Amino acid sequence: MRRVTLFVNGTSRNGKVVAVYGTLSDLLTVASNKLGIRACNLYNGKGGLIDDITLIRDDDVLYVSEGDAFIDPQSDGKTSDDISGSHTDWLTLNIGGRLFTTTRSTLVSKEPDSMLAHMFREKDVWGNKQDERGAYLIDRSPEYFEPILNYLRHGQIIVNEGINLLGVLEEARFFGIEQMAEQLEVAIKNSHPPEDHSPLSRKEFVRFLLATPTKSELRCQGLNFSGADLSRLDLRYINFKMANLSRCNLTYANLCCSNLERADLSGANLDGANLQGVKMLCSNAEGASLKGCNFEDPSGLKANLEGANLKGVDMEGSQMTGINLRVATLKNAKLKNCNLRGATLAGTDLENCDLSGCDLQEANLRGSNVKGAIFEEMLTPLHMSQSVR
Repeated sequence: MRRVTLFVNGTSRNGKVVAVYGTLSDLLTVASNKLGIRACNLYNGKGGLIDDITLIRDDDVLYVSEGDAFIDPQSDGKTSDDISGSHTDWLTLNIGGRLFTTTRSTLVSKEPDSMLAHMFREKDVWGNKQDERGAYLIDRSPEYFEPILNYLRHGQIIVNEGINLLGVLEEARFFGIEQMAEQLEVAIKNSHPPEDHSPLSRKEFVRFLLATPTKSELRCQGLNFSGADLSRLDLRYINFKMANLSRCNLTYANLCCSNLERADLSGANLDGANLQGVKMLCSNAEGASLKGCNFEDPSGLKANLEGANLKGVDMEGSQMTGINLRVATLKNAKLKNCNLRGATLAGTDLENCDLSGCDLQEANLRGSNVKGAIFEEMLTPLHMSQSVR
């Protein structure tokens, strides 16, 4: 594809760069639209009339007339240095104390709507300040400006090692070089490593445990352990608040005094785990298995499962003396043969819960929902009027 620069006959300013295709009539039509005149004739720089489109070469400068004869654009006596649109007009920029020499065409052609194009399209329109050597003063960072100038020269973004892309992006935005800014945004996004949300494995967590002093508090708040095998590990006093422990294997793990508040334990297996003094407020353990767990602390520290979601859990045979299950949901749960002496079950949803063989002596069941609950083979008499101890 050939391209040419078109000027109105007799001038060398406000030119338009257009592609050459089709016939000479097609080019004249494009010239009319671009220059806002009724284009009839085309002349080369020496005044020669173009009557065949094959005579036009790439990067030719042509002059368009409305039928009048060729007028030399320099016939008014102006020197080439006074022609504001000249493509050979060299200038020097003083960017933060560092000098950059380039042409007016470089600053204007690539991004015609940028701040630099508006500053240097016509001389002295913006009243640009100059230093004692005549260089135009611009108070910006030179190291971030250099990639921008090179982009205007050849259209490629090349940033040397050690230059922050964010700095170059801010300069591109400042100068209004939108295409470069868009490319830099993509490059910055691609340079960042993708966020890793994959679950921690047993090996990674054990390495983590071994590197932590025994007297230090281990914080695992909000971490993802989904599906991990944490069975038989010593997890005492660890903060698992809001952690994802869904489908975890925690069989026979020691979770004494651990904080599982608002943690996701749905579908997890905690059979035989030590849960003395555990905090599971508002946790989600729907569908989990807690058979044979020990919630009873000889020192009197009570496990707290207030507001927990325990729908469909299997807690058969667990020791839960004094446990706090206030306003928890145990719908369709299996609590056969559990020790619930002195447990707080006030406001608890026990609908369709199997409490066969449970010891509920002195348990508080005030306001609980026992619709469809099974109370067969109870070890002690059940008194619904028992109060909170």
